[in-house]
Amino acid sequence: MGAPTTWTGIAASPGIAVGRVWVVDRRKVKTPKREVGSTEVGGEIQRLHQALQASDAQLQAVKDKVEKLEGTEHTAIIDMHRMMLKDELLVLEAERLVREEKVNAEWAVKRAVRKIKGALSDVADPYFQERRADVDYVGERIIRNLMGEAPDVQEPPPEGAIIVARDLSPADTALLLHEHKVAGFVTDLGTQTSHTAIVARALGIPAVVGAGRVTQACDRGEWIVVDGGRGTVVLNPSPGERMDYEAARERYQASERELLTTRDLPATTLDGVTLRLVGNIEFAEEVEGLLAHGGEGIGLYRTEFLFLGRGDLPSEEEHYLNYRRILETLAPRPVTIRTFDLGADKLPSGMKSHAENPALGLRALRYCLRQPDLFRAQLRGLLRAAPHGNLKVMFPMVSGVAELRAARRVLLDVAEELRREGTLVKLPPVGIMVELPSAALIADRLARECDFLSIGTNDLIQYTLAVDRQNKDVAYLYRPMHLAVLRTLALICDAGRDAGIPVSMCGEMAGEPIYALVLLGLGLSELSMNGPSIPLVKRVVRAARAEDGRALLERLLELTAADDIEQSIRSEMGQRFPGLLELDAAVRPAAG
Repeated sequence: MGAPTTWTGIAASPGIAVGRVWVVDRRKVKTPKREVGSTEVGGEIQRLHQALQASDAQLQAVKDKVEKLEGTEHTAIIDMHRMMLKDELLVLEAERLVREEKVNAEWAVKRAVRKIKGALSDVADPYFQERRADVDYVGERIIRNLMGEAPDVQEPPPEGAIIVARDLSPADTALLLHEHKVAGFVTDLGTQTSHTAIVARALGIPAVVGAGRVTQACDRGEWIVVDGGRGTVVLNPSPGERMDYEAARERYQASERELLTTRDLPATTLDGVTLRLVGNIEFAEEVEGLLAHGGEGIGLYRTEFLFLGRGDLPSEEEHYLNYRRILETLAPRPVTIRTFDLGADKLPSGMKSHAENPALGLRALRYCLRQPDLFRAQLRGLLRAAPHGNLKVMFPMVSGVAELRAARRVLLDVAEELRREGTLVKLPPVGIMVELPSAALIADRLARECDFLSIGTNDLIQYTLAVDRQNKDVAYLYRPMHLAVLRTLALICDAGRDAGIPVSMCGEMAGEPIYALVLLGLGLSELSMNGPSIPLVKRVVRAARAEDGRALLERLLELTAADDIEQSIRSEMGQRFPGLLELDAAVRPAAG
């Protein structure tokens, strides 16, 4: 046994796990390259299609196993990988390379994958950049099948082991976590929003990703600690350290149990004001974890994943089946589905248009209004799915009344079209994301023409402060409690209140317990966040008074510097809720 070593990675799924290392060799296969003769081209293309079919059958087998063990809640990501196997960008490009450049099928797949990843690398949105890993997983599976190598983990780990791997595909993760009941995992690569991390959070498995070269330092059977809330990994802890971590695990689990005692209770303040606490999700896998943490519905369902790994448009039927599944699963809870937030910088190859500054270009609702086939297919799918649950439709990146009116006209036109076809249609509530300063400044006018407002703080803060928080040179200027941001939030909430419509918040700020009292003071009706954030936010709300929040907000608006505002909030929350910051750090993953 070596000396104790601590590694720091990305907190992917909260919780503490203590156990024995089980290293899984998931290194990329070395892809051979060779030239093929003209007479071999047909055979190589046949090999390619056989590998595609084998890959699809393997993923179907994984899906069947998971569904048998846990039901259908955790298989949407696997379905997406199966869909990617049929993507023309991948298949046709690989075939072209075999025919035109006379290369073997393995090398053609590698080149096709590289091309798709390159297109995703040009995307400014981190969400789409992080989906490059999914393209890698699919390509790796095809190549392994071409080479006759097993694409999935073959040697099962013992129950309670901690998996250490260079990377894990969602299929690996689903099998290891569902079938073999591992205690946690660590990967060298990965991000907090990778699909592997999403599956871990959905199942409540502690995980740290992006930890560097942990696999090279570990041997099977060594003791290891995974702290998924802080993003730390301790290899070969001393007996004393191990006991300390096991005690910390017990405290964490006790805190979780205590927080979850209010899971089925409303987030109602001491003076009778009720907030609805709902979730932000991207995949059906996340629903179970959301409900387990007391989520009362979905406040933001992102639909961009329907575009991942494909070169064509999602069909109306794909939209309908996906939305119906989510609505039926959550019924009668409300589900707010956001229409595509797509643009010049995040579209499949072949559908892009060059933009010097895509963040300010043709994206989101603007793009949908310019692409009526894309927009109408989605709206038809939404309206057809609406009877199966409690649907709300939300348009992103609205900058003015004209855009909102144009979008509503398309929705009404689609509804009438469906009625003529014999479909019973009842229009759902329609709202907008307020994430642009222009929308915030005319929120009073926009509020007259929609059914609800939802504040997207991530973009609203970035646009208001002209700060790209992904840019390390200016990220320090990203301040949620900047006076300009606070005034903007108050303006939006006042507009909703005057118009008599609800105002919600679906950015990361909504899930920060430290801001809960301020958000109560603003008069928001709903907060949408990641599932693990809900219990602690609910605890704060249930122990607070809305009138105290209003008083705090008035005091903060009298201050000027962001540092002073944040310090005042921390002081107030520290006095009212002793231990809040420490508990927050323990039970929630750090920002990745």
